[in-house]
Parts: sequence; structure tokens; C-alpha cells
Amino acid sequence: MTAPAIEPTVIDAPRRRRKISADRSTPGVAFWFLLPSLIGFLTFYLYPTIRGFYLSLTDWNLVSNSGEYIGFENYAKLVEDPLVTNAIKVTLLYVVLNIGIQTVLATGIAVMLDRLIKSTLVKAIVVLPWLIPNVIVALLWMWMLDRNLGAVNLILGWIDVGPFAFLGDPDLVIPSLAGINVWRHMGYTALLIFAGLQTIPGSLYEAAAVDGATEWKMFRKITLPLLRPIMALVLVITVLGSFQVFDTVITATGGFASRPGGPINASRVIYLYIYELAFQRFQMGYAATVAVALFAILLVVTIIQFRILRANESDLAA
Repeated sequence: MTAPAIEPTVIDAPRRRRKISADRSTPGVAFWFLLPSLIGFLTFYLYPTIRGFYLSLTDWNLVSNSGEYIGFENYAKLVEDPLVTNAIKVTLLYVVLNIGIQTVLATGIAVMLDRLIKSTLVKAIVVLPWLIPNVIVALLWMWMLDRNLGAVNLILGWIDVGPFAFLGDPDLVIPSLAGINVWRHMGYTALLIFAGLQTIPGSLYEAAAVDGATEWKMFRKITLPLLRPIMALVLVITVLGSFQVFDTVITATGGFASRPGGPINASRVIYLYIYELAFQRFQMGYAATVAVALFAILLVVTIIQFRILRANESDLAA
């Protein structure tokens, strides 16, 4: 004769009530964990953004620390300022060169790290330049690219080429600056893409190899389509960073008693122009206007990138 079954609902009821109570208290606990980040966001991002927009509507002077409300006069001035137009053109040229070269090289390195090279030491060497501060990198390459003393011109002299004033020639300064940043950030970008490659199942490559596909065909038909989400992330990060380049430019072009942004404004990127307006000409109001315009440009560029690359979709999930 078997014992009568005990109703589990009666015994488990207190435990269930405790679980429900714990679940209800979770949002409050999460809030306290998020509070430090929220305070940091409000203090260092949201408030400065609102303050910057307000300053763009004034003629605020940094020396007197005062100014009057002038409405959209700064924005009207912005449209007619030839230095702003030049700075945007210079910045766009830098972004195109930097992103184009960096993305291609980083993707090639990432694929080699994934398909051919398994050494952790090699991966560490690849990312090593990214660990060096920007100012140190700029100073290093400023010396190496010097027309008279630089190692690059010395090497080119062995094959009877040059010498070139890489940072003193209006036609070479932006490609040279882009090359410096490609050298520094290429390894870091490659590791980001390499991380994305780890999400692609190896069985896809094995099946393609059985069908006789070459490495190049597997790269085009498997790797690139399945890398789209991570490539969208990488491009957004690198494009935003390229538009905000500053320390490399001011260090490399300002060395040897030269004026940053030279020669003849050929390397005066938009961030450098904002810095000059605010802290050399003390026109904080107009500098804020240019900064707001840059913010709007970056917002539009980011939205376009996400739309074109369909960053929220993945062929792997399909």
C-alpha cells in the first residue's frame, strides 16, 4: 500500500513567495549598481553637451568668462568661415585615408591570425603599437619622417628616392599623419575583427573546402558576410575616432618650431581648429558652435553607417 502523494503546492508556496519578493527587489538593486555610471554620464556627458549648445548661442569670451546671448549669429558665421570649410575638407581626407587603409590591413591581419597564425606572442606584438601613447607615437614618427635626420628618408636614399618633407609638404602631411595612426591602431582594429571571426563556425569553412572553394572565395562568401555586425562596430568606432584626431596632429606638425596645422593649413583638422578658437583666440562661444556642428556631422555619419551596414542584422543568425 503506497502513501498518499503530498501536494507540492502547499510545501513550495513559501519558497515561491520568497522568490517573487526577490524578483521584485531586483530593479531597486540594479538602480544602485547603475547609479555611479548614471552620475558620470550626467556630469561628464549630458551637462557639458547642454552647456556647449548654450555657449554656441553666445559670444562667450574665455578670458573675461562672460558673454551675451546672440542667438544663431555664430551659426551664420560658421557657414561663411573659410577655415571651417578647409578644416572639414582636411578632416574628411584624413578619415578616408585612415579608415580605408586601416580597415583593409586590419582585416587581412585578422584573417591571418585566425586561419594561419595561432601564436599568442604574435598577437601581442600586433597590438603593441596601440599600447604606446599617441603623443609618444607622434614624436617618434616626427623624428623618423624628418627630411634631414629621419630614418625613413635615410632608407629611401639607399634607393635614390627623396628626400621628402613628409610633415612639411602640403600634399604629403595628411597621408603621413594617416599612416602614423594606421601604424598605431591597425593591431587593435585587427584584434576586434579577430574576435568577430571567432563567432563564425569552423564547419562552414570545412564544408566549403570539401566543395573545392579557395581561401579567397571563402573570404568573400563566408567571412565578409558573417562579419558584417562586427565590421559595423569597428567602422563606427574608427570613423568617430578619426574625426576627433587631435594629439597626433598637434604633436607631429608642431615639432621643430613649426606651427600646428601647417603648412598653410594643410593639416588643420576640425578638432585643432576648435582648440585654437577656444584656447588661443579665446572665442569660446564660436568654438562651441563648431563643436556642435561636428557633433551633428558625426551623428549623421553614424546613422548612415548603421543603415548601410545593417548592423542589427546577422547572416549567421539566419
